[in-house]
This record gives sequence, C-alpha cells and structure tokens, in this order.
Amino acid sequence: MKYFLIIIFSFALLSCSNKSENNKNSDKTEFEMYNMSEMAALMEQMYIDNERLKQKIINADSLGSFPEHFLKIHNAVMTDAEDNDAFFKEQAQLFLDAQHKIYENKKNTTENYNKAIDACINCHRVKCTGPIPKIKKLYIK
Repeated sequence: MKYFLIIIFSFALLSCSNKSENNKNSDKTEFEMYNMSEMAALMEQMYIDNERLKQKIINADSLGSFPEHFLKIHNAVMTDAEDNDAFFKEQAQLFLDAQHKIYENKKNTTENYNKAIDACINCHRVKCTGPIPKIKKLYIK
C-alpha cells in the first residue's frame, strides 16, 4: 500500500512540475495592448455624452450647449483610413445636423434626440455594424 501511495504521489508531483514549466513558457508570450484610434475614442466619448444627454432629456433638465468636440468627427484619424469616404462624410454631417437640432429646438427634444441616434445607426449599418446593439440602448422610448 505504501508503494502504491508513493507511486501516485510521484505522478502527481511530476504532472505539477510539467504544468509549471508549461506556464513558464506561456509567460514569455507578450501581450499587445489595443490602441484605440482617434475616431473610436471620439465615438466612445460621443456615446457617453449622449447617455448623459438622454438622462437630461428624461429628467427635463437643462441640456447645456452642443458639445463642440463632436466636430472632430470630420478629421479624427480612423482605424482604417479608407473608411473616411464620401459616405462617411455625408453621414457624419447628418449626425452633426441632428445633434445641433437637439439643442436648437427645445419643443421636440426627444424626437430630435432619437433622430440623432438614427443617424448613428444609419452610418453603422454600412461602416461598422458591431456597436449597433449598444447604440440602440441610447433611444428614448
């Protein structure tokens, strides 16, 4: 019985030492950090700004003024430079126009806000579909 336990214990020790050697080899793998493009960072900020704006509209709070950093949409560096084409430029301007209307027309704030979100989705249907489910959460129902 003693020999049987010694053999099992030896196998357990050997298997553990092999795993730790494998882990040492995997530690040599370097991780690459994802660097967000200027456009991706801008869109993340616009999302946050629109979340806050949504709450202000729902709570009937003062909206403040149009966020001027949204205008960077025209010249922010994209992940893929080829995406900055005529379609994107047109959609970007439609988005900015819709955002301006939120701040200019206080009577139809919710409607204008949802139209601005529509503008985001219309562009993302063509350019980058991934964020659409997240963007849809911005709608005021």
